[in-house]
Amino acid sequence: MTIEPTPATDPLIMALPNGRILGEVMPLLRRIGIEPEPAFDDPASRQLRFRTSEPGLDLIRVRSFDAATFVAFGAAQLGVAGNDVLMEFDYSEIYALLDLDVGHCRLAVAATADALGQADVRRSSHVRVATKYPEVTRRHFAARGIQAECIKLNGAVELAPRLGLCHHIVDLVQTGATLEANGLIEIEPIAEVSSRLIVNRPALKTRPEEVGGWIERFREAVGCKPSPTQPPGLGPPSPAMRARVKTGAALPLSRTAGEGAERSEAGEGRER
Repeated sequence: MTIEPTPATDPLIMALPNGRILGEVMPLLRRIGIEPEPAFDDPASRQLRFRTSEPGLDLIRVRSFDAATFVAFGAAQLGVAGNDVLMEFDYSEIYALLDLDVGHCRLAVAATADALGQADVRRSSHVRVATKYPEVTRRHFAARGIQAECIKLNGAVELAPRLGLCHHIVDLVQTGATLEANGLIEIEPIAEVSSRLIVNRPALKTRPEEVGGWIERFREAVGCKPSPTQPPGLGPPSPAMRARVKTGAALPLSRTAGEGAERSEAGEGRER
């Protein structure tokens, strides 16, 4: 069932992360009937916003860290982001409503063999760490009574110890092959990571029929195989969903995925 935009409103926008996660999440989108225009799959296209087979929904492709930012500030009403990103930014304007069961990996601390031989970081009062996740890293070490001096890098984090920037890193790990290739050893998990369906909290309240309809469709599709005899998707939100939206009880995200995820989802991750 197609979810039409309400009169005098623009289509909803869903922010999708580029890279490996995009390849994993697109089969799920197609399962619920979202088929982007041809330019979406054209590697030569410079287009960043795309129409879809659903007139009430457009897609944008952005960097993984930016997907949450677009949703938090209302430029996109829906999106896909890993809980590693949600833990780092802890946006209050985001709800993480559904684990999409894609993008599995873990966020972990790794170190050089030399560093492990010299001292136990758990008994140190200070550690220098290279990472894309300075806020998560500081919280993690602070909980152990250790002050973390974070060197913010946006990529090639595994190079930092080899070039003398530090002895420790915090990064996403999937198989551990990249760590091993760069002489690093995983020493402690921080959180398990997977990708979540996220929504802008004000949009959920101002456009509940449209946003709620997509939440229901994703919820039905996760973990379910498409039926060959029935069209994908579910249509408008259920009375229960509408009631949760009106009362503001629609599964809060950012706090849960930030401070709470570090406690209750400890161990998730994703290596590039």
